[in-house]
Amino acid sequence: MTPDNFLGLPEPYSDFDRAGVLVLPIPFEATVSYGRGAAGGPAAIVAASQQVELYDREFDQEPALAFGVHTLPPLALPADPAAAVEGIALAVASLARTGKLVVGLGGEHTVSVGFGRGLLAALEGPLTVVQLDAHSDLRDRYDGTPYSHACVARRLLEEPGIEQILQLGVRSVCPEEVALARSRPEQVRVWYAEEVHAGGWQAELIRRVRGRRVYLTLDVDGLDPSVILATGTPEPDGLSWQEALAVLRTVAEHAEIVGLDCVELAPAPGLHASDYAAAKLVYKVMAYAMLLGRRGRR
Repeated sequence: MTPDNFLGLPEPYSDFDRAGVLVLPIPFEATVSYGRGAAGGPAAIVAASQQVELYDREFDQEPALAFGVHTLPPLALPADPAAAVEGIALAVASLARTGKLVVGLGGEHTVSVGFGRGLLAALEGPLTVVQLDAHSDLRDRYDGTPYSHACVARRLLEEPGIEQILQLGVRSVCPEEVALARSRPEQVRVWYAEEVHAGGWQAELIRRVRGRRVYLTLDVDGLDPSVILATGTPEPDGLSWQEALAVLRTVAEHAEIVGLDCVELAPAPGLHASDYAAAKLVYKVMAYAMLLGRRGRR
């Protein structure tokens, strides 16, 4: 029987003490505004991950066996978004203080506000946020709440210790978000999808992340629907698989990834390829953070 954890790892590779990576399922969903189902994302990613090959040709090894991955029980949270954010922050802070890489599996994107707060509380220093997303999520309020999934980047930007938010793959914004990004160019940089497609983004991204500690938040709708369709608000013309990996590899090579989450997968019957792609993406970024980035060079 395959162990019921991320990647289906047997002991000792899944033991808490040995693992360098902790996976925290966060099945929270309260503010979605279109397609629903994100609460089922963490379980679907864990289940699909058990079909992912551990061997990675880029590294010529089975990375998970090198660093170990422990999967925690799903985080139980209240329905109120503000209270849920605080609960996530407390849990993430406790886990991050172990020195292990914490990987969150959402759930709607609101979980990232709590995730970022938790990292800041544990690490006590500035963080850069790198966000793959179809949307800027820079609204101040949406549907009557400041904790909507459409306000995530705005809330993170307000956190003391978040020095900049770098967004790639965006292709749907409102005037409020455009105005905010234009008014704060040193803190908010948006590479719209067409800019990523055109290339030439690498030099500025490297300059902005070099030597910094980075929190990665991966909204699966940042990728094109041909890669991941099972998400609440899919947008055409997203990042390809190779474009997304190029961005993530670049970040890992020049910064220290101190935490990451993957959010907004909304599993649906017949779309299990999306679950699998999300699971493979998470595993790939784990490998980049642990083997390619500064953690791997310690």
